[in-house]
Amino acid sequence: MAAQALGGASPPIIISLGGIVGQMLADDASLATLPVSLYNLGLALSTLPAAWLMRRIGRRNAYLLAAVLAALAGLIAALGITRADFLTFCVGTALAGFYGACVQSYRFAAADAVDESRRSIAISRVMIGGLIAAIIGPQVVIWTRDSLGAIPFAGSFLGQAGLALLAVPVLMLLRIPRETRTQTHATGRPLATIARTPVFIVAVVAGVVSYGLMSFIMTAAPMAMVGCGHTIGEAALGIQWHVLAMFGPSFFTGHLIARFGKINVTAAGLILIALAGALNLAGLELLHFWGGLILLGVGWNFGFIGATALLTESYRPEERNKVQGLNDFLVFGTVAAASFSSGHLLNTGGWETVNTLMFPLIGVVLVLLAGLAALRRRQAAPQG
Repeated sequence: MAAQALGGASPPIIISLGGIVGQMLADDASLATLPVSLYNLGLALSTLPAAWLMRRIGRRNAYLLAAVLAALAGLIAALGITRADFLTFCVGTALAGFYGACVQSYRFAAADAVDESRRSIAISRVMIGGLIAAIIGPQVVIWTRDSLGAIPFAGSFLGQAGLALLAVPVLMLLRIPRETRTQTHATGRPLATIARTPVFIVAVVAGVVSYGLMSFIMTAAPMAMVGCGHTIGEAALGIQWHVLAMFGPSFFTGHLIARFGKINVTAAGLILIALAGALNLAGLELLHFWGGLILLGVGWNFGFIGATALLTESYRPEERNKVQGLNDFLVFGTVAAASFSSGHLLNTGGWETVNTLMFPLIGVVLVLLAGLAALRRRQAAPQG
């Protein structure tokens, strides 16, 4: 949880300042958001290499390497601002994507360290760190954005580097149960075989849709709010409530999964996301936007944590790194695509189109979840 709080504080710094710094440094105004997009792309492309590295040198060593690279990324980004070099700044934000990929796998490290009955609670508790990160990241921006005087925002990326270094002693305390020699050298079933199993398909699709729709709507919402006459401050407050709703339920999501099951909680999350879309379509008042963002955050929490817990049923111990890596590649590749396309679709189709598109996708996932539940009931039924 502590490592998640420190590592998860980096994306808010990059996302909140990347576009502003891009406007300062880029010759072409259309490239202003490129640093943020490159961070998301770097995260997506790093998921599979990060999973391979974890298997080769162990989770703790891979996480420590990622934290050191994140500190270097912050220094490079700050150097790019200092030299007014847009390319150097983009290199810094893209390099931070590898750290982001490792931070996203902390939930799997927690799940792998406990027995199956406690995995949902372990994942949920790690995600509480995201709630703390949502506070740390913006506060670092506020405290450090003018700390270097004539070079605005460079201090914030030095702060990002400092947070990564603070994570190093925390990560050194990580203890993962040792694998047996068989687990270490065995590769398990081919990835293609695992990817065809019903539980893998349903878990990945649920995770992709939950996270992808959340990113899609969250990215478009501030622009839609300002376009409807609301202030930038009101839009920022809506995003703050959204982030709190994303991570706040983590205090009890694991217990809900233990009581009602992974499939039911995941389905509840998708239904809440659909309700968020319905509220967004009901009107353009401030409470419609804020209420929709809160429902979207809670729905993401239930849907994503439920899907993550469901994924842990799809692999054996020797298969976990490659399966987890493929899952995160698909999820965060979708998030990167959503961040690239959300603004364009809002400009061409409008806020109504952005929200309407979510319903068919949610319907598909709910059908898949119902099918998996029916399959398990048939398998559990007494034979003969």
